[in-house]
Amino acid sequence: MSMLTPPGMGGQYKITGDKYPRMRPARRRGRIAFVAVACVTVLGVLGWGTLQLIDVFTGGDKASAAGAAGCATTAKASASPAAVVLPKPGQVTVNVLNATTRSGLAQKTADELKKRGFRVGDVSNAPKEYDKKVDGTGLLLGPAAALKSSLPVLGTQVPGAEHRTDAARKGAAVDLIIGKGFKGLAKPADADAALARLSAPKATPAAEKKSC
Repeated sequence: MSMLTPPGMGGQYKITGDKYPRMRPARRRGRIAFVAVACVTVLGVLGWGTLQLIDVFTGGDKASAAGAAGCATTAKASASPAAVVLPKPGQVTVNVLNATTRSGLAQKTADELKKRGFRVGDVSNAPKEYDKKVDGTGLLLGPAAALKSSLPVLGTQVPGAEHRTDAARKGAAVDLIIGKGFKGLAKPADADAALARLSAPKATPAAEKKSC
């Protein structure tokens, strides 16, 4: 036995040259590859989680910028609707004209309007151009400025009446020309409710709001 041969070893472990035999088993390459893949996976998960945290704390600026092009613009209603300013019944002067064959109808209607707070002007028969020529409930006639003020207020008392303006007309008074279909003024409760709706604030478009 050679002096280079470890004690108790012989046969195939006999050393005959200047090279030593390997005393440890071969590395398990499969396990090393598995460990490497696991490390890469863990690092990837940690990196993704870090990006998510950064996105949360920065408010998702990148996502907001990417979606800005597809955002729809909509009009937002004003938080404080504009109130409609209308004259009160006591500020409206009404001429009551009878275009029917029923006697005393103009005076009776004028008295009722006066009880409801309107100012009454002339009470008489309608002029020839309207006499017996108004088939509906009635005709409310006034100057151009009365179209969105006095006429709508008077119209709450005579639902269904036609509203018409005369640009050449002077003064602020309006005419109620009673037609053949007139059956009386609206009930006080219904007229008050209509007047309240007419005077209610109207929502107006304000700032635009983008929604994605």
